[in-house]
Amino acid sequence: MIGYYEYSPNGGEILVHATLPLNADTSEDHDFAIVGLPEIEQAATILHRGSMDDVMPTIQTLVRWIDAIGCRSAGYNRELYLEYHQSRDAWVTELLEPITTS
Repeated sequence: MIGYYEYSPNGGEILVHATLPLNADTSEDHDFAIVGLPEIEQAATILHRGSMDDVMPTIQTLVRWIDAIGCRSAGYNRELYLEYHQSRDAWVTELLEPITTS
């Protein structure tokens, strides 16, 4: 499962998307939207272990590293949920931040 976020240009609003890989005919009507995610040419990634309630220190580490290598964010970040269990402490999530050097 993948999660990604869109931020309102007016500020204050965040649209959260939860996605699943799907093999479906895009020309048919569905009770859900079928969206192709844009390719990420280059990304900085980091693994977060544990509940997403405690993700901020991991995000801050990733952002500091992006800054240290002279890059900047280049789009919407994504979360790839690699392992999720009943115990949130056992969750493993890959955080992906699209980056650019320009």
